[in-house]
Amino acid sequence: MSVTFSAQTVTYSESVTGWPSFYTFIPEKIVGMNGFLYTFKNGRLYRHNSNVSNRNTYYGVFGPSIMKSVFNEAPLENKVFKTIGIQSDDAWSVTMTSDIQTTGFISGNTNAGQDNFFVQKEGEWFAFLRNNEANPLSGDFPLRSVQGIGVQRIRTGVGTNNCVLTFPTDIALDSMINQGDFLYYAVAPFTGTNTPIGGGEILQVDFGNNFIQINNTGGGTTALPASGIEAYIMYIKNPIAESHGILGHYAEFVLTNENTSSVELFAVDSDVMKSFP
Repeated sequence: MSVTFSAQTVTYSESVTGWPSFYTFIPEKIVGMNGFLYTFKNGRLYRHNSNVSNRNTYYGVFGPSIMKSVFNEAPLENKVFKTIGIQSDDAWSVTMTSDIQTTGFISGNTNAGQDNFFVQKEGEWFAFLRNNEANPLSGDFPLRSVQGIGVQRIRTGVGTNNCVLTFPTDIALDSMINQGDFLYYAVAPFTGTNTPIGGGEILQVDFGNNFIQINNTGGGTTALPASGIEAYIMYIKNPIAESHGILGHYAEFVLTNENTSSVELFAVDSDVMKSFP
């Protein structure tokens, strides 16, 4: 039986007696000479670590610096990972996943035009973990705080971006419902085991006329039933604005930096609290 291996460029570290680093470039030949590393690619000779203003560019192709590790202290305890601190001379973008939740992120990549959530505190880059689901309708439903509104029958524009749900006068819309929240519904008969269905993002709340307008199209949404059919309506808050951290027994994080100048990373830490269900 033949086994095929994909080409990889790795480096050996004498201090850890192992192969800790993987590189995105794959040269034709590598040689060390006179204190420099040389590689050949497409018949051309390249000297590494010679360009101080255009780091992470190999053979004319840029690739970001990526570092992956895990917080796994007390792995039998369920925890909430609230923050991340990076001891570095630059902010890094962060994604964090656990055995329970897969949606944690912190944007620090200003080179890509994203928001930078990091602030410097006593020489450390610090930020709270956010939830990166712009549309939570297909995400971690059991982890979210879902608020019920009530049974509703009258609706127009079903399946469009101008779907209006009018509630009976005996149901007062919660003042906490805001534009940008997300609506769920369950169709009668209500047995207690109905799986909530994603209805769409809330576009407008009219407390005086007792109606909610939603975008009943797009990813993760399902058209509401026709007017006259009972549906129990629920809503959840915007997942980024209402982020509370990442829940899990451990958390794996990935740091990404797209700076083309020299960047140093010393340590990474997180504020963690035990979860009490």
